[in-house]
Amino acid sequence: MAKLKTLYFCQNCGAQSAKWIGRCPSCSEWNTYVEEVIQKDDTKAAGSWKPPTTGPGAKTVSKPRVIGEIHYEEESRFDTNDGELNRVLGGGLVPGSLVLIGGEPGIGKSTLMLQIAMSLKQMKVLYISGEESEQQIKMRAERLGPQHPQCYILTETNTQNIFKQIDQLQPNVVIVDSIQTLHSGLVESGAGSVSQVRECTAELLKFAKETGVPVLLIGHITKDGSIAGPKILEHMVDTVLQFEGDRHLSYRILRTTKNRFGSTSELGIYEMQGTGLRQVSNPSEILLSQRTESLSGMAIGATLEGNRPLLVEVQALVTPATYGTPQRSATGFDAKRLNMLLAVLEKRSGLRLGQHDVFLNIAGGLRLDDPALDIAVCAAVVSSLNDLPIPGNVCLAAEVGLSGEIRAVSRLDQRLSEAEKLGFSEMYISQFNARGLDLARYGIRAQPVGRLDEVLSGLFG
Repeated sequence: MAKLKTLYFCQNCGAQSAKWIGRCPSCSEWNTYVEEVIQKDDTKAAGSWKPPTTGPGAKTVSKPRVIGEIHYEEESRFDTNDGELNRVLGGGLVPGSLVLIGGEPGIGKSTLMLQIAMSLKQMKVLYISGEESEQQIKMRAERLGPQHPQCYILTETNTQNIFKQIDQLQPNVVIVDSIQTLHSGLVESGAGSVSQVRECTAELLKFAKETGVPVLLIGHITKDGSIAGPKILEHMVDTVLQFEGDRHLSYRILRTTKNRFGSTSELGIYEMQGTGLRQVSNPSEILLSQRTESLSGMAIGATLEGNRPLLVEVQALVTPATYGTPQRSATGFDAKRLNMLLAVLEKRSGLRLGQHDVFLNIAGGLRLDDPALDIAVCAAVVSSLNDLPIPGNVCLAAEVGLSGEIRAVSRLDQRLSEAEKLGFSEMYISQFNARGLDLARYGIRAQPVGRLDEVLSGLFG
């Protein structure tokens, strides 16, 4: 019997070592090395996918070329028939791309991918599942709507068997649910291990790049929300999408953390319904649909997610501290930035917040880091502190500096247009934004301000 070959792999970054190491020299994490059995044998690779030797898809030997001699053509994209997914991907699905979708269990990753597979009516789609049976997938497909005549379901986890079926079927799109359930005969360790995830991803990457067939992978996540498996997995794929949201709420957010073919700041919003995920084309109306104008502690801020303008409701609650140390809590907003803005309000506006608990929430479950929300956060805090409501027809978009100055933000014209479309009549902006913008052509009155005190006096007198 041949002696088993073992290596130690870092569960965090995927680095390997011939012996156990307490601290990983690559990512500096402690106690992350795990022993795994690895035995690569060329005889076991007989069933794995290999490029054809003849024909249009035949593999050619790469040679160096002068960059000026390389002809570039605009990359064609597949329309996924899903406007939100197209936006997040940068315009559609690029041929030969490898896309990784991560998210919490039960958030709707499999529903989204099966819905995409069912919507690609003009393409032959292969949906590979290692977690569910054919009957379970069929039940979900019945709930999602009309059946796709060229959507094929394969319940298999061995990559060699999967590539045999791919060679016979010749699909246009491949979906894998999930990458942690696959295992390759080239590696002896169990499915989901670092070496198996890396080997299976490498085989799928080779297949996608040499055939031009896009592959979508569903990935598990860890407790802290990052993609499970080695960090090298995210480096190998072309695009990493994160599917977020509260399972107890109906709205889901699809955001990009890596994209080689487009922007990483785009955002897609869905609503989970009984018949699947519904695209939310105008999220501002939904985020503001439950707004009550007569209550204090609420301000409307104009923000941007990628190229999409959003009007969100910023909620603040300021109450006297029951215990000695006041609490500072922020949901959907950077807690350190909240502390900075509270310090600016105390120092520059003379407000006494040292003995008050401050709670901040971005309505709708969004997580935003746009500095244009600074002025809305300050206004909401002061509104709750003094128990004075902000007029319902007013929104705000500006950054607040440490000296209390109001700083300019980018693409103010899009924010103004979105506020005008939703019926707002007044927006507080930086006076530096007002200098290079023709405010007369908007149906909303802009209030240029230079200091935070001017904003507070204009809102509360």
